[in-house]
Amino acid sequence: MTEQYGDLRELYQEVIFDHNRHPRNFHAMTDANHTADGHNPLCGDQLTIYARIHNGIVEEASFVGHGCAISKASASLMTEAVKGKPISEVESLFHDMHVMLTESHPEGRDFGKLEVLSGVREFPARVKCATLAWHTLHNAIIQARDTARTE
Repeated sequence: MTEQYGDLRELYQEVIFDHNRHPRNFHAMTDANHTADGHNPLCGDQLTIYARIHNGIVEEASFVGHGCAISKASASLMTEAVKGKPISEVESLFHDMHVMLTESHPEGRDFGKLEVLSGVREFPARVKCATLAWHTLHNAIIQARDTARTE
C-alpha cells in the first residue's frame, strides 16, 4: 500500500510540474467580459484571471502571471476544468476545492484531474498557493473590484 501511495504522489507531482512548465490557457484574453487580479503576498504569486461568460456559462478561461509551481499549476488545471460549465457549477466546484484543500475530500465529489492538488493539504503554507486562482476566478465571476488575496 505504501508503495502504491508513493507512486500516486509521484504521478501527482509530475502533473503539477507539467502544468507549471507548460501551463494551459496561459494568455491574456482580449474578449474577456470578466477579469480579476489575485495576489498571494506570502509566496509572491500574482495572476490575472480572464473569463468569457455568456448566458451563465463559462465559455473560456485563461490566466497570466507568475508564481510558484503549485499556484501556476492550479490556475492551469482550473482553467481547463471550468470551460463550458455553468457559473453555479463553477461556484460549487470552488467551494468543494476549498474543502478538499483545507479539510478533507468531499463525499461523492469526483474532481477528475483537479485531484492532483489534494496533496497540498499536507502542506498548510502551500494551500494559499493552490487556492489563489480559485479565489481570483470567484472574484471575476462576481465582478469584485478588489484584488483576491489569500493572506
